[in-house]
Amino acid sequence: MRANFVLSEIGVGLRRNVTMTLAVIVSVALSLSLLGGSLLAREQVTSMKDFWYDKVQVSIFLCNKIDAETDPACARGAVTDEQRDELEAELKQYDIVEEVFHETAEEAYAHYTEQQKDSPIAAVVTPDQMQESLRVKLSDPERYEVISTAFAGREGVHSVQDQRALLENLFQLLNGVNIAALALMALMLVVALLLIVNTVRVSAFSRRRETGIMRLVGASSFYIQMPFILEAAIAGLIGAVLACLILVVGKSFLIDGFLDSRIQVIDFVGWDAVLSVLPFLLVVGALMPAVAALFALRKYLKV
Repeated sequence: MRANFVLSEIGVGLRRNVTMTLAVIVSVALSLSLLGGSLLAREQVTSMKDFWYDKVQVSIFLCNKIDAETDPACARGAVTDEQRDELEAELKQYDIVEEVFHETAEEAYAHYTEQQKDSPIAAVVTPDQMQESLRVKLSDPERYEVISTAFAGREGVHSVQDQRALLENLFQLLNGVNIAALALMALMLVVALLLIVNTVRVSAFSRRRETGIMRLVGASSFYIQMPFILEAAIAGLIGAVLACLILVVGKSFLIDGFLDSRIQVIDFVGWDAVLSVLPFLLVVGALMPAVAALFALRKYLKV
């Protein structure tokens, strides 16, 4: 195979279909940047789950005097010191319980007023309205049901709350956004594949005389198809490089330059995660158009 001939044919094909080639590059770049962003978003959600679930506590809220008068869950009266001590001692016997903290009503009131200091409701709340609680840190937050089943409905217990449930809605929202990005990526990928097939078809049709001559002189199918396949692969690779640049710029300016300093409670994905995704995008960007071109040539280029 003469490499210079193949390279010249690639240059001719790219020049003849420059508009369609640019469309392929842009669509591949957008679809692969969405793919890379989705992979990083999935890793970000996993990292956030590991971080926050490790800090999750189970809160056992105890009945106070107001609850005893108004809430059916506390119909047997407010919690006594003996009941509270018994609950705390029983909790410490569970192997999944790492620590138990007792938060008094005064401490709960102080935390509430600090968090809601700008709310007008905070001014009318009094310490006797707050519930004391037992804050339980578990070694395995997934086994929350063990504590909930054992202590819910007990005398002196108002309710058992797993803080993880408060985070589930956030993670479900993030997963939903990730799925939407993947769906959009799949749509853009289909558009890119259709453009690649159409570009190969137009290129093969415009060069049917050259391919006919090559066929008459005994050129192999692989030799005839190679320029078309490489054209698609080069366009896809350029699109993949642009997708990598989009991810790098997004990490540098959007995450490191803007979000990281303003949202300090989130440990954003690092450069190691970004750099691990880039080679995958480059491989997909080169192989996907090449394979699409190979299948398209079987139909549009009779060799």
